[in-house]
Amino acid sequence: MLREKLSFHDAGGKELAFIREKLIALTPSYEILRDGKTAAVVKKDLINVFRCGFTVDVPGPDDLEAQGNLLDREYTFTRGKTVVATVSKRWFAITDTYGVEIADSEDPVLILASAVVIDMICHADAKKQKKPA
Repeated sequence: MLREKLSFHDAGGKELAFIREKLIALTPSYEILRDGKTAAVVKKDLINVFRCGFTVDVPGPDDLEAQGNLLDREYTFTRGKTVVATVSKRWFAITDTYGVEIADSEDPVLILASAVVIDMICHADAKKQKKPA
């Protein structure tokens, strides 16, 4: 099985972030790399009885958590108890179109890359069904 890979580029073509699936993990996990170094590891919570949740493990003590109704694509990123970003598909009718609000103090590329990973993990089955045979 090939690992999933995805990269983000700016308008000039410079790579801003590279996402790759981690092969050995207890739960679905992806690395976000910036300039060849791990900027974060996004992993689905192993046990979360009440809702689907994710941890965005960044170097140092300031990890992010993503919680909410991930199946309906409505969730927030928090750092500690502070909401730092919200993701919503509620107001958009076009397939795979989201509204993302990010606090000025946050890294928008990291938040957007993490949101893409969460979508890939939560909706992998639906995306596989859309692919032509």
